[in-house]
Amino acid sequence: MATKTKGIPHPQYPNTINVTAEPNTIAAIINLMKLGIILLSVKFVANIRLFKRLTNIYQRNMSVQLEESWWEVLKDEFEKDYMKNLRVFLQQAKSGGRTLYPAGKFIFNAFEHTPFKKVKVVILGQDPYHGPNQAHGLSFSVQKGVAFPPSLQNIFKELQAEFKDFKYPPHGELTQWADQGVLLLNATLTVEANNAGSHQKQGWETFTDKVIRSLSDERSGIIFLLWGKYAQAKADLIDKNKHHVLMSAHPSPFSAHTGFFGNDHFKKTNEILKSNGEKEIDWEVY
Repeated sequence: MATKTKGIPHPQYPNTINVTAEPNTIAAIINLMKLGIILLSVKFVANIRLFKRLTNIYQRNMSVQLEESWWEVLKDEFEKDYMKNLRVFLQQAKSGGRTLYPAGKFIFNAFEHTPFKKVKVVILGQDPYHGPNQAHGLSFSVQKGVAFPPSLQNIFKELQAEFKDFKYPPHGELTQWADQGVLLLNATLTVEANNAGSHQKQGWETFTDKVIRSLSDERSGIIFLLWGKYAQAKADLIDKNKHHVLMSAHPSPFSAHTGFFGNDHFKKTNEILKSNGEKEIDWEVY
């Protein structure tokens, strides 16, 4: 039978600590153990923070393509049930072979070009164009090389009437407006090909209502252009004591002659901006 010897580990348990060691030695070992625990704790916390940071980056840049300032305002929406249901709806539509517009990279394009703190004007549309190569995430705008839809033609006609030097544009892409602070927002951000309104009441309206409310609550002096009954129904989301709301008929050929033509909204918008000491919008499309 092996016997215990002072300062030598028990031969049957070579990895155990010798309980007969000197007190100073035991204290040193305990301090080393404490230090090890502290270092592990620090590393654990650091890893958690790193994980959260990477998760946020992933959510922003992989699963959701959303400009950073808007992500801070809207990130909680992506964890809500309505958005999860909307995601399932879109995935099922894609897996079922349906063509959806705009392309995925353009769904949040309006937010990419007009950060939250840069919004000066909001032009609210209903849902994206449903033809090939038209929609790219900006309301009323179409990609270069695509024929102008009738509503966009009437918007340009109104601009020609308001500004005598306005040149009829060579294309219908309104990115230049968005980059100046005009949020070109559709209430519904996706649509099925050749099926107008097909993605209404699937959750997008809840999301874009949150966008409007956030702008109303957290900003001031924004000019909202609400054309047609659908857009005007959103007026209740806007604090009119803080913001400017201009309403008229929709630029559609079915209603443009009942109040859109002659509304002077583009000129009035610039007058308001100028009176507030802000830079006016250059409505030209180059």
